Amino acid sequence: MVIAGIVLLVLAGVAQAQAQLFKTVYSFTGGADGQAPQAGVVADGSGNLYGTTVFGGSSNPGYGVVFKVDASGIETVLYNFTGGADGAFPQSGVVRDPAGNLYGTTADGGDLNCNAPYGCGVVFKLDPAGNFAVLHTFEGSGDGIYPNGLLLDSAGNLYGTTFSGGSTANTQCLPVGCGVVFKVDTGGNESVLYTFTGLADGAMPYAPLIRDPAGNLYGTTGFGGQETGNWCSFSGCGVVFKLDPLGRETVLLSFNATDGKTPEGGLVRDSAGNLYGTTITGGYRTSRACQLGGCGVVFKLNPAGQIHVLYKFTGGPDGGSSTAGLVRDSAGNLYGTASVGGTGGVGVVFKVDVNGSETVLHSFTGGAGGSTPQAPMLNYGGRLWGTSKYQGATGYGGTVFAIRTM
Repeated sequence: MVIAGIVLLVLAGVAQAQAQLFKTVYSFTGGADGQAPQAGVVADGSGNLYGTTVFGGSSNPGYGVVFKVDASGIETVLYNFTGGADGAFPQSGVVRDPAGNLYGTTADGGDLNCNAPYGCGVVFKLDPAGNFAVLHTFEGSGDGIYPNGLLLDSAGNLYGTTFSGGSTANTQCLPVGCGVVFKVDTGGNESVLYTFTGLADGAMPYAPLIRDPAGNLYGTTGFGGQETGNWCSFSGCGVVFKLDPLGRETVLLSFNATDGKTPEGGLVRDSAGNLYGTTITGGYRTSRACQLGGCGVVFKLNPAGQIHVLYKFTGGPDGGSSTAGLVRDSAGNLYGTASVGGTGGVGVVFKVDVNGSETVLHSFTGGAGGSTPQAPMLNYGGRLWGTSKYQGATGYGGTVFAIRTM
């Protein structure tokens, strides 16, 4: 266990508080156990953690794995991807149903004639006995390419987005399409709920969706939107969208760069219907660390469509370029990761309170402690659990970490 020191430093209103207990739970070797966990983890009732790595595994050259880390920090590889029909390079994590089945996606693999020779990705299921099944293989032309993380509803249906693919009619994303929102039912049947055009409706979603009690889906796209020109260029700065059960999309917000640009992470929703998220760039336009684009923001969007920027990153000790979504506690505090900045320059774990004050809970310094966290964290058992994509005890495999916030 590593106990971070208390850093008495205030920069741009940022309190640096590293008295929390930070622990590296597992360091990947980059070999058969996996390499580069880009997504977060989920937990079962016994404290076991489950996730994926983009690379590594027993296949050559290493197409990624599904892993389990138990409460003692012992890792088990549950599945090795082969790069063929079963998929390759899982960039998103897994979701877990009450029976212990894991569901996820791979960015590549599947039908290798789609986007040849790489494949367009798959949706998969892994049961507790280790039996692996492909539920859907993406074909690219209409159903999408490069699927992202999944949302599981109480009936067992899976919802997700693809970064590209879909129809190329009336689109700004030639020749492959601007992405889709899809559903895979319990029988493995896929249906496209919405196809993005890359215009005001958004383009290239990267994050998982969330769902409200009425069945509406909410998400972000990294590009598209009404704000073009200026700092958003022709492709737009991204949007927050809502998709109703009939597949009708409503753009809740088009980012304009001042309020953020390129939201790559997912959203979290409170009981009043407010949405919270992050952007990779935008915010401070004159920050030296992030040049003119800004280092990103933490934002709140109310049900009336009004945005409130809770915090703007500087790219310094406070962090910057948050690619991950947020988690929220019962007091309304938000927790997340930023992939750059911090005292070590390779990312932070942060907290933003209801007043918009940021506290750095941990600064990654590379080495055994890991670097470059890119995933949302899991709030479980009084700790935040997450991953860092690079470095660790072996130098480059990445880590699973835990941090106590109280």
